[in-house]
Amino acid sequence: MSIGGATFDLFVRMDRSAVTEADGGLSLCFPAGAKIKVEQIIETCGGGAANTSVGLARLECDTSFCGVVGSDQWGERLLKNLQDEHVDILSATVVEGENSSSSIILSLGSGERVILYNAGTNIHLQDATFDREAASKCDWLYLTHLQQGSTIIFDDIITILSHPTKTVGLTWNPGSTQIKEGWGSPENRALLARTRVLLVNKEEAAAFTKTKETEEALRILSDAGAAVVCVTDGKNGAMATDGKTLYRCAPIADAAVVDVTGAGDAFGTGVTWAILNGLDLPTALRAGTISSTSVLGFFGAQAGLLTNTEMQKRLSSSRPDVQMTPLR
Repeated sequence: MSIGGATFDLFVRMDRSAVTEADGGLSLCFPAGAKIKVEQIIETCGGGAANTSVGLARLECDTSFCGVVGSDQWGERLLKNLQDEHVDILSATVVEGENSSSSIILSLGSGERVILYNAGTNIHLQDATFDREAASKCDWLYLTHLQQGSTIIFDDIITILSHPTKTVGLTWNPGSTQIKEGWGSPENRALLARTRVLLVNKEEAAAFTKTKETEEALRILSDAGAAVVCVTDGKNGAMATDGKTLYRCAPIADAAVVDVTGAGDAFGTGVTWAILNGLDLPTALRAGTISSTSVLGFFGAQAGLLTNTEMQKRLSSSRPDVQMTPLR
């Protein structure tokens, strides 16, 4: 079960005429009152829980989605997309008279983007809409970014993971609220102690652990109880540890980058699929890298998600390379 958000994404593909240099980076600037011509508009489905449930379904896992959508046309599209991808939606909640989560993504077609986001009904994932019974029957939970008010369901998740007779795995991709609180908060520590796969990017790892060195962050999070800790670093690749060995996975250097939306979800999907299938951590790290790289070649978070056959075929290649050293 993937727990979290579903979002209707509207990509607006633009040329670079509106791009300016500012504070050492790129900015998009539009004069007030101007009429801006765009190259393409693309409608897609996204959101962390929707992306990961679709990704795992394509990899032939039995998946379900636990989240909230509105009774609008976007909500209908989001639920239909999940059904078309063979994702169980019995744990989804539809809120009448409210708008589903949505975003407008201003994309330059080479990875740079600006996201205009409205949380919509995602804020309603709370005790009343969390399907505890269904979650407790799952073999694995995938907890994605949650809105601040949704962290109230952590108690239920911890209870499920602490069941004395049934083992339930957890992949956790902490949201900004948890990252800001830090790994040492009581709820975060309780989740970390029960996490099988922890997913953060380099910046999140530093903020979560209040450290500057990524290896130190990996050690802290591993010592806190996470069985596998993965840290992604964009074009520099990814690394992971099982608490003893540090694995570094190189990026796939010649991969086309059209849009980076959903790359993190795709990485987590690949890693989780591999762990669920009993593959070793270096292979899981490669699977995550292969999955995220595929998504980078398409607009939207789901178009590039691989099927099981495609993943197996790409894993049979020697790329990407994984190196290992002891975790200091």
